Amino acid sequence: MRTTPRASRQGFSALLLTALAAMTGLVVLGVLSPVAALAQSPPGTRAATGLHIGGGRLLEANGNDFVMRGVNHAHTWYPGETQSLADIKALGANSVRVVLSDGHRWSENSPADVAGVVAQCKANRLICVLEVHDTTGYGEDAAAGTLDHAADYWIGLRDVLAGEEDYVIVNIGNEPWGNTDPAGWTEPTVAAVKKLRDAGFQHTIMVDAPNWGQDWQGVMRANARTVYDADPTGNLIFSIHMYSVYDTAQEITDYLQAYVDAGLPILIGEFGGPADQWGDPDEDTMMATAEQLDLGYLAWSWSGNTDPVLDLALDFDPSRLSSWGERIFHGADGIARTSKEATVFDGGAPDDTEAPGVPGAPAASAVTDTSVTLGWAAATDNTRVTGYDVVRVDGGTETPVATSTTESVTVTDLTAGTAYTFAVYARDAAGNRSARSATVDVTTREGGGTPGAACAVTYRVVGEWPGGFQGEIAVRNTGTAPLGPWTLDFTFPDGQTVTSMWGGTPTQTGGEVSVTPAPYTATVPAGGTVTLGFTAGKGAANTAPAVFSVNGNACA
Repeated sequence: MRTTPRASRQGFSALLLTALAAMTGLVVLGVLSPVAALAQSPPGTRAATGLHIGGGRLLEANGNDFVMRGVNHAHTWYPGETQSLADIKALGANSVRVVLSDGHRWSENSPADVAGVVAQCKANRLICVLEVHDTTGYGEDAAAGTLDHAADYWIGLRDVLAGEEDYVIVNIGNEPWGNTDPAGWTEPTVAAVKKLRDAGFQHTIMVDAPNWGQDWQGVMRANARTVYDADPTGNLIFSIHMYSVYDTAQEITDYLQAYVDAGLPILIGEFGGPADQWGDPDEDTMMATAEQLDLGYLAWSWSGNTDPVLDLALDFDPSRLSSWGERIFHGADGIARTSKEATVFDGGAPDDTEAPGVPGAPAASAVTDTSVTLGWAAATDNTRVTGYDVVRVDGGTETPVATSTTESVTVTDLTAGTAYTFAVYARDAAGNRSARSATVDVTTREGGGTPGAACAVTYRVVGEWPGGFQGEIAVRNTGTAPLGPWTLDFTFPDGQTVTSMWGGTPTQTGGEVSVTPAPYTATVPAGGTVTLGFTAGKGAANTAPAVFSVNGNACA
């Protein structure tokens, strides 16, 4: 989602409040229908000098297939948040898309600043997608800049980016066309690509779709072959942004599969999961399909959104992931489970077939009725261990239960008074996995819930409109032990009615609301926070609940 700091949300209001209902037929025609223009043709044939396209795939210079697993970071609005790249890497990402400005709408990021960003990406072993954000919604947003202006900005950075083809992808302009005459997107996109190639750029170029990035009228899909063939190097990748337009599995799979079938490279350059007043994106299918088709994805966004429901980390704090952040980094098909580091950071060896050594036997601590913390000695590898897989062992059967990029993890969602056996595998950047470690036996404590839970709750209204509003509830564990499973109870005083929620499941009787957690928010670590987002109906008044309790204990 495209948001400036503390400013109004761009794109979706224009997209879905004024056009979506009227253009439903065009959605079907543009996004779901087969398109003959995506016929197969040979990929580019230039000699690889870095990240490049071959056979419809993003490849490293050595031919290694590289699948992006990362997030977006709003650098241009928060230039002081320089720790963010290290924090994003520590959570397992292999790439990051960095927001820049060409000076048309926001303060221009200087060559020295961009060089610093690239250096930080490399120091943190992240592939860096650099994008100009000023083009967002051109043709519909009067403040937006042109792709031609963005191309001139990139040419001004030529000396900074030369030689960085192994590490940097140039995303010419973010969502460079709104909903007004989106067919006008094709010609300036081709012109901007040619302008960069004529200036000597050898980097892989990324192009975003019109319709505020979502291509709901199918313009990019219909003209993808034309744009791709206009690049003399063949090193161009398409980026689709998936938000509320993509709320069914069929829409998502049809769109991505069309490019794969045509041998055209594509990734999900932005996507959101939390529901909003325009709809509920199907992030589960987005992530699962990307994993199935080996396509990249870059979630929006690390932190600092005008609408914080899309913040992966609260206040840029990696220890305070939102429910959206937990989903992206630790959920099914998430970054921790699927990310593989680019081989260029290990000398570019694409044929690493040596498995890591066996990690130490796990030891159990902080055993509760529903969770246990496991720690183990690090494994060794000929290149570098990038993660660990924790499994539950039951006779000859193994069940994955957690992943970690460090030598410890807390396993949650366990049953009270139950015996478990756990073991650990190590993984390296090439995806090789070690033999299984020795096992540890653990029996969870009897009882249910967390007696005497200590908690603090923050409640706020994120946005409001006639008859409804969007809210956020942050539940913080102020105790010294993990909190979970939990139930949050509160009462709306003015007859407000929850219509949807992410991060938890609500039940409501009158004004009384009871919330149980989603699987990825089921345990709140000591000192940690989980964030619930929701939309609700309301009347004339919208007074906040006065009291919140967790497991029957009143919260601060």
